[in-house]
Amino acid sequence: MTPADGGIHGAAINRREAIRRAAILAGVALSPALVTFVAGAQPAAAKTYLTPAQAAIAGAAVDRILPRTDTPGAVDVGVPAFLDRFYGEFMTDDERRLLIAGLDAIEVAAKAAHAGSFAGLTSAQQDAVLSAVATAQQDQNPSSFGLIRSTTLLGYFSSEQVAKEVLNYDPVPGGFDACMPLDQARGRDWFL
Repeated sequence: MTPADGGIHGAAINRREAIRRAAILAGVALSPALVTFVAGAQPAAAKTYLTPAQAAIAGAAVDRILPRTDTPGAVDVGVPAFLDRFYGEFMTDDERRLLIAGLDAIEVAAKAAHAGSFAGLTSAQQDAVLSAVATAQQDQNPSSFGLIRSTTLLGYFSSEQVAKEVLNYDPVPGGFDACMPLDQARGRDWFL
């Protein structure tokens, strides 16, 4: 190899050549396909499963189920993305159909009551629509709205931010002190 072709004294080598040389030093022969794959690997974009319209309804619904107050809301902790991934990767086919039926029921109720898409309604209108859908499905077991609500709660209470800020979870708790002053207990009289 000469300096002109990126040899020993060459100033510049590309990423593919660097990987090839590292593999040779390690005593491993790499196939050209593997080198090309590794050299061109980019982080994968987050995969989505719900359609954009379904995702908008789901995002608005979870925001009304657990809105932001003095604690973070469902949207603040990423529940819409959780719901989307849970739908796409962990639900059974029957649960997927039930969730989509719930989102469709919310949208149909919104259009019937307010002649608009659920995601575009005011908070008060969204609350009224969700209440109407929940009431209409109260005798169904399982109900599509119940699935949306329970998945929202699962996503919310399993998020790191809620565990730390709302539930006051301490992953490495200290020793037990039964008579600790409240001001030393981070303002809480209970711990999870």
